[in-house]
Amino acid sequence: MRFLLILSSLLLLVGCLPPSQDQLRMDMDLEEMKRRLAQLEVQKAEIAQAEAISGDIRQRQGAELLAGLDNLRVEIQSVNGRMDDLGQDNRALADELQLIKDDLGMQLTSLTNRVDELEQQVARGGTTGQQPVPESQPELTAEQTYQEALDLIRNQQQFAQGRKQLESFVNQYPEHDLYVNALYWIGEAFYGEKKYEMAILQFQDVISKYPSHPKASAAMLKQALAFNALGDGENARTTMQKLIEEYPDSAQATAAKKYLGKSS
Repeated sequence: MRFLLILSSLLLLVGCLPPSQDQLRMDMDLEEMKRRLAQLEVQKAEIAQAEAISGDIRQRQGAELLAGLDNLRVEIQSVNGRMDDLGQDNRALADELQLIKDDLGMQLTSLTNRVDELEQQVARGGTTGQQPVPESQPELTAEQTYQEALDLIRNQQQFAQGRKQLESFVNQYPEHDLYVNALYWIGEAFYGEKKYEMAILQFQDVISKYPSHPKASAAMLKQALAFNALGDGENARTTMQKLIEEYPDSAQATAAKKYLGKSS
């Protein structure tokens, strides 16, 4: 018991002793470390918050950029569409001009042949001492009939009258150089009258009987458009594909490729 009392007294004395300098320094260092740790925790929280805000900003900026790109794509597609339409109009005009050029070329050839025949007749009349006998000029009359009919169809939109005049032409001049051209323009007149079934049959007559004639590819293109006007898209596409295969180097084949590209 005496030993226990002595030990208790010693412990009480030790507890009452003031802390040493080392202990005070350790306590201060510990408090400093706690303070720095608290600052680091605050900084870490601030950094995490800043990163979250930055992520939201980046996400919002990315969404705005994607929306802008989508709008730009739509605008580019719209411009391309308008350019395609303009190109198609230009090609159609070029095709029409080519047809007119072909017709004028055929007429010039016919007139040249006629002039040669007249010169030969004059020469023969001069060598025999006889005056050349005036004769009718059916070729010139044919030219006039053809040109007037074309003017009615192309310029005056009088399709029925022009067609009847061309029908008279093909009946009267089956051997004329412009005979096939006249058959083609009869089909164009039917198309202008919106008699699409008759136009298809007329164009088929040109395609079947004169496949190597310059008007054959034009007849096939217009035949396909007549099918399309009747709502028969399948036959229209089939005819366009056939046009590309049989007349790949023609201007009409280019128009057919454009049609198939839009309708697919």
